[in-house]
Amino acid sequence: MHVENDIKLGFKDVMIRPKRSTLKSRSQVSLERTYHFRNADRSWTGVPIIAANMDTVGTFEAAQVLGQAGLLTAIHKHYSTDEWQRFLSAASDALCNNVMVSTGTSDNDFNRLAEILALDERLVFICVDVANGYSEHFVHFVQRVRKAHPKHIIVAGNVVTGEMTEELLLAGADVIKVGIGPGSVCTTRVKTGVGYPQVSAVIECSDAAHGLNGHVISDGGCTCPGDVSKAFGAGADFVMLGGMMAGHDESGGELVEQDGKKYKLFYGMSSDTAMQKYQGGVAEYRASEGKTVKVPYRGALQTTLQDILGGVRSTCTYVGAAKLKELSKRTTFIRVQEQENRTYS
Repeated sequence: MHVENDIKLGFKDVMIRPKRSTLKSRSQVSLERTYHFRNADRSWTGVPIIAANMDTVGTFEAAQVLGQAGLLTAIHKHYSTDEWQRFLSAASDALCNNVMVSTGTSDNDFNRLAEILALDERLVFICVDVANGYSEHFVHFVQRVRKAHPKHIIVAGNVVTGEMTEELLLAGADVIKVGIGPGSVCTTRVKTGVGYPQVSAVIECSDAAHGLNGHVISDGGCTCPGDVSKAFGAGADFVMLGGMMAGHDESGGELVEQDGKKYKLFYGMSSDTAMQKYQGGVAEYRASEGKTVKVPYRGALQTTLQDILGGVRSTCTYVGAAKLKELSKRTTFIRVQEQENRTYS
């Protein structure tokens, strides 16, 4: 047994200290990044925010909206090959460049991944996604995917520590997904006691990844545009959003009405709801590690997208970062015990 005594920090524990700026307007801020990936040996340019690969978030409909603005969507893994084919038949080059094909780590998942990638050579991103990225099997699967698809950009996760970030990069991944338990519909931390506050996890993993010319995604925990900015400030190259992208016209999830108000169902992919839907129920040897909630119906995704991007641009003006690339270099976090005045919340 070992105890680390230094405090680990989440988004609620810090704020960004303002700094002098020569920027006159948010319109002067560029959120576009260009990344070159260590193992795929190829580049991507766009706005590095990603819709999570949940069936209530990472939909083809969401991808069409986000792709037009240069953002990425990790498409959930429960679309059939035929559904992928129909989507790709009408997709532009830019849209194909901004979607990720998600996969689990079974032999069936490996074969399905190959089938989807064979449909269109314009697909460049693979997202190998498991809740626990610390298993030897997961590392071997990443190696297997790299060998089979040497030119594709491989995203792998989730982990929260530097040594596993390095191991996955050396195994063939290009981008490491960081986050265990911070999501709004994730119950891993209360069911298992395992987790790592997200700001500290991103700081540790980005430091490890950047030393190997790798990249990281901050996955989970963002509840507002300010949290997205904090994730970038902590060193994340990409930020993945679940709950903030849920509840829209383009989101999955059933639309329900209660007391005259509209809601959409939003649930974790390890929840009882998801496992009943895709696996016939929760297996005897495990517990549900996600919850199902009703998210207020939010209308068009474009409106929320504008709010998120506007918030990040505003952060950049407060610290004098003309480009998103400069934000982490201009970020100084201060420890806090309050975030906002909630008198009228």
